[in-house]
Amino acid sequence: MILKTLLAKFPSYVNEKKIELYNEFSLQHELGIFLRNELKEYVVQFERNISFFRINKKLVKKEIDIVIYKKDMSEKYAIELKYPRNGQYPEQMYSFVKDIIFMEQLKTEGFDATFSMVLVDDKLFYEGKISSEIYDCFRGGKVISGIYYKPTGKQKEIVEVQGSYLVEWKNFDKDKRYYIIETR
Repeated sequence: MILKTLLAKFPSYVNEKKIELYNEFSLQHELGIFLRNELKEYVVQFERNISFFRINKKLVKKEIDIVIYKKDMSEKYAIELKYPRNGQYPEQMYSFVKDIIFMEQLKTEGFDATFSMVLVDDKLFYEGKISSEIYDCFRGGKVISGIYYKPTGKQKEIVEVQGSYLVEWKNFDKDKRYYIIETR
């Protein structure tokens, strides 16, 4: 499967076709359309519940943004997407981490490959003061691994990343940056 290569080609496709990505929904659908056109022998679907794949455990999330699979289920892939539009930096960064954990969980549940893709048009996601560990992962090159605490709110939510992942921001276009992480 060439999914990792296709995900890396998506920014060029968007720029060549002059497709406007204006929120997470548009990102999800444009990426899904692109993948559906490229992967004709696979099924590409949106917002699939994990129960469709006979996963009955409690995972950090229930819905997968994009799933790609062969009809006989001999191969299956998952992609989680984020395109935050309203700041909330530590909360969104925590959400990015939770997506990585969700993808790790799906990998453990038998998915062949899982990816987390984040697109931003606000430089404060990748530049600025590092005031906590979560900021350091997205602004300072610290590896995402281990335990993370929900940065705001009354809840004392804690999550744990099993693997180790480095965020490498790349230019999407003149105004946006993105990263893609393949979970292990």
